[in-house]
Amino acid sequence: MDNPNKAARVEKILHTLEAHYPNPPIPLDHTDTYSLLVAVLLSAQCTDERVNKITPALWALAKTPEAMTRIPVDAIQAVIRPCGLSPKKAKAISALSHILVEKYQGEVPADMAKLEELPGVGHKTASVVMAQAFGVPAFPVDTHIHRLAQRWGLTSGKNVVQTEKDLKRLFPKEKWNTLHLQIIFYGREYCTARGCDGTRCPLCRWCYPNRKKPKQVHKP
Repeated sequence: MDNPNKAARVEKILHTLEAHYPNPPIPLDHTDTYSLLVAVLLSAQCTDERVNKITPALWALAKTPEAMTRIPVDAIQAVIRPCGLSPKKAKAISALSHILVEKYQGEVPADMAKLEELPGVGHKTASVVMAQAFGVPAFPVDTHIHRLAQRWGLTSGKNVVQTEKDLKRLFPKEKWNTLHLQIIFYGREYCTARGCDGTRCPLCRWCYPNRKKPKQVHKP
């Protein structure tokens, strides 16, 4: 069997992910848009599982932006320390909470540009919030999605920005929000960083049956 062309790979990926994860849940526990925003911020260089263990203690301190503005930064840091990068993240949580209160009446704005202006909120975090909280089509790309997209021959991008552009071009817009989650779950279960090198998982083998050597991935 020759390596399938890109259109065939896109169709196979969509079909496979839909079959495995027809209704993928949001992996970060949250109760509202604010708690989702903070949880996504905390997930940078940290597992979702660990974030979900930490956030209940954070919400015990403060559940709203208004309440969070009254919590000292060092108290926030003490709670979130297991998530890593705690000094930076604690300052960001405090600062963005003040901005939400002062500029947006305590509400998280449903606007990509305004979200990206918040401390500690980059493009990926803003994209997750737009997609999962507001239902606006977005395609958040983290390092694992970037890795899988390269293994499946969907992008040759050397960074997540180019990979996001390529994925948005290849997949229907109405699929972006769900597909983002489906790829995350597939990556965790089948195409892990150490468990697959582009030759082992079912999708990698189907997309590139003639691939004999590990896929060299451009790290973002």
